[in-house]
Amino acid sequence: MVTTSHTATHTAQQAGEATLDRVSWIRLSSVVLPLAAPISDAKVLTGRQKPMTEVAFLFVELATEEGHEGIGFSYSKRAGGPGQFAHAQEIAPTLLGEDPSDIGKIWTKLVWAGASVGRSGLSTQAVAAFDIALWDLKAKRAGLPLAKLLGAHRDTVRCYNTSGGFLHTPTEQVLENATASLASGIGGIKIKVGQPDGKEDLRRLTAVREHLGDDVPLMVDANQQWDRPTAQRMGRAFEEFGLVWIEEPLDAYDAPGHAALAASLDTPVATGEMLASVAEHWELIRHDAADIIQPDAPRIGGITQFLKLATLAEQHHLQLAPHFAMEIHLHLAAAYPHEPWVEHFDWLEPLFNERLQISDGRMRVSARPGLGITLSEQARAWTGAKAEFGAR
Repeated sequence: MVTTSHTATHTAQQAGEATLDRVSWIRLSSVVLPLAAPISDAKVLTGRQKPMTEVAFLFVELATEEGHEGIGFSYSKRAGGPGQFAHAQEIAPTLLGEDPSDIGKIWTKLVWAGASVGRSGLSTQAVAAFDIALWDLKAKRAGLPLAKLLGAHRDTVRCYNTSGGFLHTPTEQVLENATASLASGIGGIKIKVGQPDGKEDLRRLTAVREHLGDDVPLMVDANQQWDRPTAQRMGRAFEEFGLVWIEEPLDAYDAPGHAALAASLDTPVATGEMLASVAEHWELIRHDAADIIQPDAPRIGGITQFLKLATLAEQHHLQLAPHFAMEIHLHLAAAYPHEPWVEHFDWLEPLFNERLQISDGRMRVSARPGLGITLSEQARAWTGAKAEFGAR
């Protein structure tokens, strides 16, 4: 384990009487979560990527002079984790002495601290962990779950499972996994598609639909595998299965292609998880490129940016289905006006002491304040590097 400590002092800036508290301590932790088995989707089967064996997390823990605390995280799959941690180390001192309530101001300050590396991608993913920790702190200080602080439209959110339907998993096991997911209270099932031979996708999807019956919500995810003609053909072939959506049928940045596909199919098109800023999502929205938008708060810069994007999505009457990180996205989905979906992954559960409750096809917002999570001893054991700034 690599540990660095930074003793930093901050001079109180001129502030009005509304400034009641200041950030006095920050701890960064780089945590690597090993996966039980290597994970493969279409990108692996076609040689674009190697199987995924672990997920790297950047955790930010904050404390203030008045004793309030918050926790947030960002993550990276396959590559980028050390880069996020390194960037976070560079910009963390910028936060010391700031009023934790001024989250929008702080987001801008952190982005400008690393402005030369841009306002999307790795840099803002590092900022996201700070931003999420500040929102967690604010909700905890108010004694409210984050969803309630934001203004919830519902206390439960529809949820679906992805982790049981990856392409490395034999079809029979996918069927068993789907049965177990539904028995646990999860409401929908998503499987991966995009195999080199599209006939294999059709055989697999047919088996799953026959196993589930017509009433269980079913989604597919091609992970950007197809070109435009293939997406058109596969989308038409999938129409008979009554899918909730087809996810990432094309390259994530092909907004015009997604728009043409969405206009031609009855099945809704969903995309957005790989985009790394609100501006990139705006390209999807303005092109009418998605029926369902799938932002990822840690990837686009945190909750502050997610809320901006959610407003744009609402104004364009889009459905919302945030990607991954259900511990964060449950709260954000609960605060979205139109009925959303949340993606269930149990991968992150070893990192936290708490568990989200699921029943009747829905994930439930707990009464715990903030995000409602605390780091487990196992997460501490998986910490490879950490850094501290300021003093508690």
